Amino acid sequence: MASLIILKDEWNLGCSSDDEVKEAGTAMLGGCQPSLTFTAWCNSHLRKAGTQIENIEEDFRDGLKLMLLLEVISGERLAKPERGKMRVHKISNVNKALDFIASKGVKLVSIGAEEIVDGNVKMTLGMIWTIILRFAIQDISVEETSAKEGLLLWCQRKTAPYKNVNIQNFHISWKDGLGFCALIHRHRPELIDYGKLRKDDPLTNLNTAFDVAEKYLDIPKMLDAEDIVGTARPDEKAIMTYVSSFYHAFSGAQKAETAANRICKVLAVNQENEQLMEDYEKLASDLLEWIRRTIPWLENRVPENTMHAMQQKLEDFRDYRRLHKPPKVQEKCQLEINFNTLQTKLRLSNRPAFMPSEGRMVSGVGIAPYLSAYAGKEAMLRQKDYETATLSEIKALLKKHEAFESDLAAHQDRVEQIAAIAQELNELDYYDSPSVNARCQKICDQWDNLGALTQKRREALERTEKLLETIDQLYLEYAKRAAPFNNWMEGAMEDLQDTFIVHTIEEIQGLTTAHEQFKATLPDADKERLAILGIHNEVSKIVQTYHVNMAGTNPYTSIAPQEINGKWDHVRQLVPRRDQALTEEHARQQHNERLRKQFGAQANVIGPWIQTKMEEIGRISIEMHGTLEDQLNHLRQYEKSIVNYKPKIDQLEGDHQLIQEALIFDNKHTNYTMEHIRVGWEQLLTTIARTINEVENQILTRDAKGISQEQMNEFRASFNHFDRDHSGTLGPEEFKACLISLGYDIGNDPQKKTGMMDTDDFRACLISMGYNMGEAEFARIMSIVDPNRLGVVTFQAFIDFMSRETADTDTADQVMASFKILAGDKNYITEDELRRELPPDQAEYCIARMAPYAGPDSVPGALDYMSFSTALYGESDL
Repeated sequence: MASLIILKDEWNLGCSSDDEVKEAGTAMLGGCQPSLTFTAWCNSHLRKAGTQIENIEEDFRDGLKLMLLLEVISGERLAKPERGKMRVHKISNVNKALDFIASKGVKLVSIGAEEIVDGNVKMTLGMIWTIILRFAIQDISVEETSAKEGLLLWCQRKTAPYKNVNIQNFHISWKDGLGFCALIHRHRPELIDYGKLRKDDPLTNLNTAFDVAEKYLDIPKMLDAEDIVGTARPDEKAIMTYVSSFYHAFSGAQKAETAANRICKVLAVNQENEQLMEDYEKLASDLLEWIRRTIPWLENRVPENTMHAMQQKLEDFRDYRRLHKPPKVQEKCQLEINFNTLQTKLRLSNRPAFMPSEGRMVSGVGIAPYLSAYAGKEAMLRQKDYETATLSEIKALLKKHEAFESDLAAHQDRVEQIAAIAQELNELDYYDSPSVNARCQKICDQWDNLGALTQKRREALERTEKLLETIDQLYLEYAKRAAPFNNWMEGAMEDLQDTFIVHTIEEIQGLTTAHEQFKATLPDADKERLAILGIHNEVSKIVQTYHVNMAGTNPYTSIAPQEINGKWDHVRQLVPRRDQALTEEHARQQHNERLRKQFGAQANVIGPWIQTKMEEIGRISIEMHGTLEDQLNHLRQYEKSIVNYKPKIDQLEGDHQLIQEALIFDNKHTNYTMEHIRVGWEQLLTTIARTINEVENQILTRDAKGISQEQMNEFRASFNHFDRDHSGTLGPEEFKACLISLGYDIGNDPQKKTGMMDTDDFRACLISMGYNMGEAEFARIMSIVDPNRLGVVTFQAFIDFMSRETADTDTADQVMASFKILAGDKNYITEDELRRELPPDQAEYCIARMAPYAGPDSVPGALDYMSFSTALYGESDL
């Protein structure tokens, strides 16, 4: 609220006591300039009503012309004046004028109606100066500066190109008259030949400016050239009053400039956002195409027929894990960062949220290709392979089916995510919602059908299993003897061929002793083999007798007599080979131990380094040392040091490759595996990138919403205080407590839009609520900060909410009003007007997108800036 007390603090012109009012009035009377200037200023407005004043301290005493002056300059009607001539009538009229001034937020300190009626020149001049401040100067603002500073900045900008003009104040900077002439020449160059003016002829310059202003600009002569030249320091209030008349005279041009700047800013935002959208679509398309090509390769489980082919397949997978996958993980992270940054910018500029093309939502990348892998599962579920299966095959099918059911259940969340995405698109009024809903319904129907087929197949398998259990005992004795003997042979073959589990010379010697003991058991093993073959012959006779279709098979084992004989022969052949392998192993283990130590030494350094960096990044992201720019620079330095560490990771990969080629699968010298290091490294890169993006988005929010560093620190401190588990999120109750700590009212005043309370309001709110906030209001807030109903609030969502509740944003109406100014108050605009008022690239941007204007006042080439303005904010289609 403006007042003389406030004006004293801001402009050194107000008065806070009766004595100061008198002193200010005396200062105004110290020369003729203020009185003459104020009189001329009043008459410049009163003549619009067909009257004027001759003596400023006399002609306002009855209050009639004072009320008329206020009606002219405000454009509003005052209360009906008293027409009587008595003193009481005059005081009543002056009081009506003073009440009107007070209603405009101005406190008149020590100025009373009686003093004006009595002709007190000091108080009269003080009152007129207050009116000038309120109605001619106070509303002047350039780049959000105060009125006086804004008017001075406007003068400096307009006169900056002119020689010998240096406007620094509202007194001596105007004595030579060149400043007034420069203002006129800047806006109306045809009125003054500025090149012929001389700095050493101030009287000519001043009179030229005053005469031209009065004749062509309808600005009355408020100053006297001789008084200005003859005074060491011209009166600041008189100069300001006169200069403000120039500002208002040229306000049309100023409005056009402001409108053009606003439009340029809005168009620049739209152009930048469109480029970000194109970049997102391309990155998402490339990533989805890579996923589409890679999934069939990963799903290929066909075994190779040779050791070389299997080794090559293993090597290909290692290359994929080490070389191909990490960049795609980073691309997925970058895709998420780009999406979040774009949505933040759209939200801050009051634009609708970005809806990617079909299948390119961040949450959808990776889901659709994965679900498509299940497209052929229906055919598998409809098979009747169990009708000709053995009991062992039935059991195997049941196990396989259980695994399939488990795998299917694990994807329930994926289907629910698809439904949630469709719901989100519906809530955002996505233009192709029917198509999205149809596809979503198709997926859900397919999912339900898979569930039904899964249950049906399970029932059939269990029924067949019971039928085959009656045959089960026929194979039991064979299985009981063959299985352990087969296991013994397989174990023997495995032991005889195993050259990869020995780590020391002592272990080799132990294996040699065990090998000799094994050879001593071979005669007894041969006797067991002959006994098992005898059982098989008996089983075959029984199967033949009862005409069972399962002859030669065993539901408890797949071990055939031929296999037992084959394995036995193989065991006999492996015994001498084992002798040689034990001898060779000694030399090989020495080499392997060197490789283990080399890898372990590096991994034990890199693993803790990654963990330390992760903790340091987390600490930087929640600490409040310095500005957000300081945090961003700090994080980027960390990012650089992390990237520079990559050669050490690559070196470790090389050592790991040697270990894998040597078929070493354990390492007692370290707890870190290469997979641990890779995952940690990928998480570190992703974390630093996301953390930098979060700080960048906080800077975007701060700058767009005008949040001070102190406010941002306060928001961060409060958020960190309630984020006790350092998860980077707040639960609903923590979030509510955080809002209370910041003085946010979620209680009983739903009409309050500031979202903040002073100390007394906050205390009263807590008492009235008994620490129990309004549930409806809090639910509304949670729907804003947690639209996906995850039950947590991130810091970015918290900052977005606080900034949205405490700051204004540009609107389509503002842009529309700006175009209307550029169009000269017409309902349409032309290409020439756009090219004249806007930079070339933004003018062409508008021309290419504006629809032809079809109103009754249309002319050839007219463009519709209204529909274009609403389209910028998503309220219509471009």
